[in-house]
Amino acid sequence: MDFRESGLAAYISFAYIGFDAVSTTAQEAKNPQRDLPIGIIVSLVVCTILYIMVAGVLTGMVHWQDVNIEAPVARAFLDRGLTTASHIITLGALAGLTSVMLVMLLGQTRVLYSMANDGLLPKKFFAAIHPKWRTPYKNTMAVGLLAAIVGSITPIDDIGRMVNIGTLLAFVIVCIAVMVLRSTNPEQARPFRTPWVPVVPVLGILFNGYMMYKLGWINWARLIIWLVIGMVVYFTYSQHHSRVRNAETK
Repeated sequence: MDFRESGLAAYISFAYIGFDAVSTTAQEAKNPQRDLPIGIIVSLVVCTILYIMVAGVLTGMVHWQDVNIEAPVARAFLDRGLTTASHIITLGALAGLTSVMLVMLLGQTRVLYSMANDGLLPKKFFAAIHPKWRTPYKNTMAVGLLAAIVGSITPIDDIGRMVNIGTLLAFVIVCIAVMVLRSTNPEQARPFRTPWVPVVPVLGILFNGYMMYKLGWINWARLIIWLVIGMVVYFTYSQHHSRVRNAETK
């Protein structure tokens, strides 16, 4: 298979999804202006280096046509009689997947909480705080239940593609927002400023947009359906309850 035709880069981007979730915990950081950029950039650099090192080891052990897609590293060690190492790698992979799921679920609950506080979603449910644990417990249970249901009935390949195209679209929107806000609100205080605007945002739009294009029309159809649902929610509820919009009209 020609990786240029298969849109391999769009699928590999799945491995990098989650770093942006750090930004959703800004309300729980002591110094978010300093800590969040450092946490995102350092973790991204470290993980990229580790990805490259693991890929280099795997390339030296197995011909690319013989790589086991389901468990590439563990299978490579197992085929060479390194059973103990294979088991350790499998346990590490399970721990890694578990931590990723927890981080993504945490990020989603914090996004819903912030949206509810801004009036974009019903506050009584999505922003309800547990009296003891001080966390948005209702939307946490809803997100966990929905993720469990979707994950149990949807093939992992389809989930990966849907997550990829949705996240890539979010990145494109953020890049556009950076340019728009720099133009419409240049005096706004920005503790962390995106460098080299508009070069960096434009490159982000082009690269992420190209990877979205490579994910195929089925994933685009799913994305459009979700966008339509989101637009319906916004125009039937969020627009009329938005704190920002109501403040501007007063």
